[in-house]
Amino acid sequence: MLLQISSGQGPAECELAVGKLLGALLAEYPDIKVQRSVPGGHKGCYKSILLECDQDLSHLEGSVQWICASPFRPRHKRKNWYNDVSVVGKAAREDFDDSLIRFETFRSSGKGGQHVNKVETGVRAIYLPLGLSVESQDARSQHMNKKLALDRLCALVAALNEKNASDRTRLNWLEHTRLERGNPVRVYEGMEFKKYT
Repeated sequence: MLLQISSGQGPAECELAVGKLLGALLAEYPDIKVQRSVPGGHKGCYKSILLECDQDLSHLEGSVQWICASPFRPRHKRKNWYNDVSVVGKAAREDFDDSLIRFETFRSSGKGGQHVNKVETGVRAIYLPLGLSVESQDARSQHMNKKLALDRLCALVAALNEKNASDRTRLNWLEHTRLERGNPVRVYEGMEFKKYT
């Protein structure tokens, strides 16, 4: 399971609350691992943190309130700072398996001298799980065209994985705008970030 803690585009106090919430959750759930973090403007502050955990922590989803005078602006009247905790998805990732490729040969219309249109040197590679298909008829031999087609297919799968990761990161980032100020699932108080019961 992936959890994202976000400052919700809030001020430095909300970013500090993200760092403090991370510390509280690591103490409470030691098997949590930090996958990615986006630092904030001050030490110990974060715009967001992506956490991975084997256990179900969906009960943490929602807003988290921190009641504390601002450590950055001493005269500031506001004392309530909010974070968002969201369960987010993992990016779909295809682990390339070359045993799942079907190769087809065809007569090449490219280079090859006296063998053009007589010998099947062109190669089409089809990655069966995704239905991706590439061709190569650049080289004179079927063996070289097979290697070129395999390289192109690897590059296509890598590009697809990169696009999926980029799309997932963008969707996770949109969670920053979902922050609800009020109805917190948890409340913490003071600089010691003591859980309010």
